[in-house]
Amino acid sequence: MIRPSLVALSLPLAALLLTGCATPEARLRAGLVDAGLSRPMAACMAERMADRLSLLQLKRLGSLANFKDESLRTMSTERFLRNVRALEDPEILAVATTSAGICALG
Repeated sequence: MIRPSLVALSLPLAALLLTGCATPEARLRAGLVDAGLSRPMAACMAERMADRLSLLQLKRLGSLANFKDESLRTMSTERFLRNVRALEDPEILAVATTSAGICALG
């Protein structure tokens, strides 16, 4: 018989372990949504960008959530790309720009 206290302790531990297994694409998608992009745009862009950027570059993109204007529910793609440009990494900018264009065209 499994003790209730053991079950109660193992559920949060399992959730914590699964969080560590999130793929770079999933983390990037969540970060883009946190930064203010719409969910469909974030999902499309994350799929493309995760394959084309290094883990360090993906981490740098994660910092863009700090630039989110809390008064706005969403961030325009143009505003997002302006924030990406501020990272001063030409490769990130190129990948983000082409990804945004391709995803906007659907």
